[in-house]
Amino acid sequence: MNLLPFVISGLGIGAVYALSGVGLVVLFRATGVLNFAFGAFGAIGAHCAWQLLEWKMPLAVAILVAVAVSAAISFLYGRVFAPMLSRRDIVVRAIGTLAPALVLIAFMGVIWGELPRRLQFPTDQMFISLFAVRLTFTRIIAIILAVVMVVGITLLLTRTRLGLDMRALANDRDLSAILGVRILYTETAAWIITGIFSGFAGLLLADLVRLQGTFLTLLVIPAIAAAILGQLQSLWQTAVAGILIGITEAVLTPIAWISPYRAAAPFIIALVAVTILGGTAKVALKDR
Repeated sequence: MNLLPFVISGLGIGAVYALSGVGLVVLFRATGVLNFAFGAFGAIGAHCAWQLLEWKMPLAVAILVAVAVSAAISFLYGRVFAPMLSRRDIVVRAIGTLAPALVLIAFMGVIWGELPRRLQFPTDQMFISLFAVRLTFTRIIAIILAVVMVVGITLLLTRTRLGLDMRALANDRDLSAILGVRILYTETAAWIITGIFSGFAGLLLADLVRLQGTFLTLLVIPAIAAAILGQLQSLWQTAVAGILIGITEAVLTPIAWISPYRAAAPFIIALVAVTILGGTAKVALKDR
């Protein structure tokens, strides 16, 4: 059985999972919040892009609006609601993000319904042949975007004052406040960054798989699996884990008795990751 075509196909979806996992880790490291609404933020942006394209707006405008909407909603939650829970237990803070996710699912259902759609980008029709396998430009863009954004966020964390403040918050929130770190400003920036990540992830997944509110909201499951495999700390480990999860899901396609259930692969990987790396994850959570 030649699995190479499926491996190459899985790179695109894996890149989206990588983006999503890194977006979660950046927010968790800065605020201690595991954002279950990540997928919903991306879903609302992707729906806005689809609507603008239906109205014959330029693709660039649709993409910019989609990312801006996702970032704006993430900013709104991070600025208004997240600070109210900042002193609560980490589980409470995570569960708190389910509220905007459920609200957004309901909103998307009312406005656009649950009928599956797909975004169509011109790059879907452009491709290169890699080992006799067709790799669309959309998937190539997804891979390049994942690498660029991980490199960019790594440089931000290591080379800028904002990154220094985020790393300080990750170590000790109270001490950081005493040392003059602008807590609200830094946490708000982290929410905006994760919103940008969710916007791009939602757009790509809406093109590569399908555009559906509930489906895109569940994007958070493989992202959490990747984040846990990255021990909720390492951006590069999380990115690699996301890509491997996407490839794993893809290579199950030609296996007849597993293929109908391959969509469950990220959930199973998440469960296994929690089971195997649960101790490490607990240490990271306790540090918050």
